[in-house]
Amino acid sequence: MMIKLKEVQKMTSLSRSSIYAYIDKGIFPTQVKLGARSVAWLESDIQSWVESKINARNAMNDEHFTNKIGDTNERV
Repeated sequence: MMIKLKEVQKMTSLSRSSIYAYIDKGIFPTQVKLGARSVAWLESDIQSWVESKINARNAMNDEHFTNKIGDTNERV
């Protein structure tokens, strides 16, 4: 399913300028040109991007938790 910018903003909580800046940096899914002045994104691409952010956060939290447990075990 194709979604327009407003829906992308709603799904990601990013501003228009942030979305296009991230696209320029290669860290956000690129849009599909539909016409001379119309673009949209694949909803699945945006969902995958959001999930990757959640997974990265969870991995960081897991690593932080593991390090804290390791620190506690070393003191015992």
